Amino acid sequence: MRRLVLQRLGGLIPTLFLATFVVFLLLHLVPGDPAISIAGEQASPEQLASLREVLGVNDPLLVQYWHWLTGALHGDFGTSVISHQPVSTSIGQTLPITLEIVAAALIFSIVLGIPTGAIAAKRANSSGDQIVTTASSVGVAMPSFWLGLIFVSVFALQLEWLPATGWVRLTEDPWESIRHVILPALAVGIAGAAEISRQLRAVMIESLASDYVRTLRAKGLRSRSIVWRHALKNSSVALITIIGLQVNRFLGATVVVEAVFGIGGLGTLVVNATQKHDYPTVQAVVLVMVLAVIAVNLVVDIAYRVIDPRIR
Repeated sequence: MRRLVLQRLGGLIPTLFLATFVVFLLLHLVPGDPAISIAGEQASPEQLASLREVLGVNDPLLVQYWHWLTGALHGDFGTSVISHQPVSTSIGQTLPITLEIVAAALIFSIVLGIPTGAIAAKRANSSGDQIVTTASSVGVAMPSFWLGLIFVSVFALQLEWLPATGWVRLTEDPWESIRHVILPALAVGIAGAAEISRQLRAVMIESLASDYVRTLRAKGLRSRSIVWRHALKNSSVALITIIGLQVNRFLGATVVVEAVFGIGGLGTLVVNATQKHDYPTVQAVVLVMVLAVIAVNLVVDIAYRVIDPRIR
């Protein structure tokens, strides 16, 4: 286990370097001038030139990246050109919001996806299986932002059950925080639940057709015990892989979902920063996202070895 962690940490450095460097280059290919975004269109050429010098955009790209990288290694991600506050402060304020949406969406996906996938596998080729398969295909195909708009129209504007926009932190008012997170979590999590259900069904059908399951049936074990205690357990490695992929997918989906619900999370922060050519903020958000994906993959790898001793 220790060797695995050390290997993953060893691969962390080139991954972070490559991801941030590629994003840095792509940002500078986008048309626009951060000096104009800050000073406005009416600024004089002298003001723009002075501001570009302060921002360091006149330096070669490699020099600019090196300055950002050395600062990031010391915990300094620079200052936002939009809010004029440290980028680390902006991320600290918005990251918990995005993580709460991701966590709620993941809980919903697991609670809905695992039972439906297992039931569909147990009753393969039945009418219930066809309903679950069709619903899963539809759920995977529906965009999160479209679901968010539908949920706002129905549950917030027409029925007035839940708030349409805004956010309340869990530490401030737990009940209101839950009410605000339900619709964004559903918009993000439905596709995840559908994917978990569909993939788990395929894996468990193969597991239920194996020799050891036939032996269990011959011994007289109940069908419910075979499905939930044995077949599901033997499908857990594939299930963990699917869940890990969904977490990474949810991190990306929150970018558009936060815009639909007017939530000031990490996704909204990076969109606004990209539009305003706020390079330090975009770079820092990309770094956080890459670290989150690597952490999820590491947890998945460790879970493999905990659940299945053969992998160890």
